[in-house]
Amino acid sequence: MPRPPSLCMRSDGRFFVARAEIFSLHCGTVWKQSEAVLSPDPEFEIGRRSFAVTNSTLDVLLEFGITEASMCSWSEKLNADLSGTMDGSTMKKYRREAYHRVFVNRSLAMEKIKCFGFDMDYTLAVYKSPEYEALGFDLTVERLISIGYPQELCNFVYDPVFPTRGLIFDTLYGNLLKVDAYGNILVCAHGFNFMRGPDIREQYPNKFIQRDDTERFYILNTLFNLPETYLFACLVDFFTNCPRYTSCETGFKDGDLFMSYKSMFQDVREAVDWVHYKGSLKEKTLENLATYVVKEPKLALLLSRMNEVGKVFLVTNSDYTYTNKIMTYMFDFAHGPEPGTAHRPWQSYFDLVVVDARKPLFFSEGTVLRQVDTATGHLKIGTHTGPLQHGIVYSGGSSDIMGDLLGTKGKDILYIGDHIFGDILKSKKRQGWRTFLVIPELAQELHVWTDKSILFEELQSLDVFLAELYKHLDSSSNERPDISAIQRRIKKVTHDMDMCYGMMGSLFRSGSRQTLFASQVMRYADLYAASFINLLYYPFSYLFRAAHVLMPHESTVEHSHVDIHDVESPMATRNRSTSSMDIKETEYKRHHLTRSISEIKPPNLFPQTPQEITHCHDEDDDEEEEEEEE
Repeated sequence: MPRPPSLCMRSDGRFFVARAEIFSLHCGTVWKQSEAVLSPDPEFEIGRRSFAVTNSTLDVLLEFGITEASMCSWSEKLNADLSGTMDGSTMKKYRREAYHRVFVNRSLAMEKIKCFGFDMDYTLAVYKSPEYEALGFDLTVERLISIGYPQELCNFVYDPVFPTRGLIFDTLYGNLLKVDAYGNILVCAHGFNFMRGPDIREQYPNKFIQRDDTERFYILNTLFNLPETYLFACLVDFFTNCPRYTSCETGFKDGDLFMSYKSMFQDVREAVDWVHYKGSLKEKTLENLATYVVKEPKLALLLSRMNEVGKVFLVTNSDYTYTNKIMTYMFDFAHGPEPGTAHRPWQSYFDLVVVDARKPLFFSEGTVLRQVDTATGHLKIGTHTGPLQHGIVYSGGSSDIMGDLLGTKGKDILYIGDHIFGDILKSKKRQGWRTFLVIPELAQELHVWTDKSILFEELQSLDVFLAELYKHLDSSSNERPDISAIQRRIKKVTHDMDMCYGMMGSLFRSGSRQTLFASQVMRYADLYAASFINLLYYPFSYLFRAAHVLMPHESTVEHSHVDIHDVESPMATRNRSTSSMDIKETEYKRHHLTRSISEIKPPNLFPQTPQEITHCHDEDDDEEEEEEEE
């Protein structure tokens, strides 16, 4: 009977297995030591990748009788795979600090950008979280109570752990849904109750929704939506569980009165709009700017550097009075862009300032362009028709008018905003602007990604163990490995990982599946970062080059030679090789073909293999403005 293994912990918190000999799995190498000596691994270095063998993972391994020999086999394979990186022969790409980085979906050459555009709210002016969301939540609750909602609602307090952006509110059943790009449901919450699979299928038979049904499904995509996202959950939970009300599938009853979730949704939306446009949200924000607004000390420096290489403009939906007070606070420093330089008013950092823009309408037909009397905050009569005047603040207009005033258009402009629909989607689809999406939550996402790396590594380990169980099986095998324990562990680790982000999980994914929000970021944002201030850490000649987006057949298959003449290879019957020898041979055959039926030949019998670069490779140089040197 073999001696059962014992579990030992390293000083860094990782575990290794001890039997008659102590061995640990690390970096694909097994180091053996005397049982009596429990010293740290002599080759151990922080930062090297490894199997993460935890208590729970070990339980799964033992349940399947996975042996020391198996682990040694896997570790030797990993050692061979990693040999290139372990001996330092592979160069490692330089990357800036994670919190300073700008991430790239589509390549962008900064030297081609002639104009930098900004939104204000949650972009230039970042509101403190959760203080600002809590203020909006409280004011919306007050408004609902004032129009007849129960007084008990004032007991609710905003909980920042619950909501995330990108959720969908189902106005029929009152559920908050987290979905992927195709409408598949990843998370479903009815009030504070997170529904499980069977319950979800009762209302959504295929765990799927038709996202284009905008009358029923409302996407809560903006940072301003966070308070109402949590408020929807509070209201549904209250009316579902309060004994004074009778819960129904599509709403609730109070005696003879029926309130549908659709009506409740409309009340909340109207209350939110009232708070923003007629209520005291802006007033209370301006009364306590230090409480609600982040003052970024590097803002003036970045804008001044942008002024040196291009034009800078501000387009905001806020009115001039509010914009002026927020921006004055943001630039309220004793010095200018750098210590020792003279203080400058905020307007001097922009070539054009547009308030009351009414985005996304601004990116299509727009409105009348008028001038603002900065002394009173009121609009001057008449429509502005002249050239751009520095120091003048404009109201309304459109992106076309703005482009004419600045002398720029399309891909010359990099627009920076936080609103994936009002700022990013519309500016890209309707105007072709390059886009930079500000995602403040990215700081938390990166923290979890790095701080909880042990969970991600354990999932990778479980994938390896799962593959090993099927290693010697094919379609002739009757053996069915019991993988239930591994599946349970994968679900548990994935859940623990999700909860590190908040109750609704990550903004970008649920387990291995990307969210609707993530797909929109990848589709419409050329660049994204936690803050646009990260541009300060890159030169204005920088080429933001997009990484290759690998498909599963590319990310899971190693680069190795395949014999195309192997009869079992699919390439044996579908050879499309274009090596230099093949090209010469093919050209020879083509030029010596004869036609016995007719002497009349088309101008070109065959397409010619391109000898110059003609395919777009996402290098932001497809306009071929520069000729390659001979």
